[in-house]
Amino acid sequence: MQVLVRDNNVEQAMKVLKRKLQREGLFRELRRKKSYEKPSVRRTREKAEAIRRARKMARKQAEREGLLPKRPTRRPGMKPGAPATGTGMAARPSRF
Repeated sequence: MQVLVRDNNVEQAMKVLKRKLQREGLFRELRRKKSYEKPSVRRTREKAEAIRRARKMARKQAEREGLLPKRPTRRPGMKPGAPATGTGMAARPSRF
């Protein structure tokens, strides 16, 4: 894996590297391998992951075939927790 450092901006390069490692699932795997996992627990986890993947693929297939409405996608530049529609702060209800 390679990350380019532009204009000596190491902080931005570290952010990019961390994002890439997170997408690859490295942090999840390190946390899982930190301690021993019993074979029965491992089988249960792997089975649950397989079911989750199968459901996701079935949902995507149904969306492609038009059986389900397409899920809203994030616009570029939005934070992961932000709503898919709206204008950000103006779309949020006031606390007062």
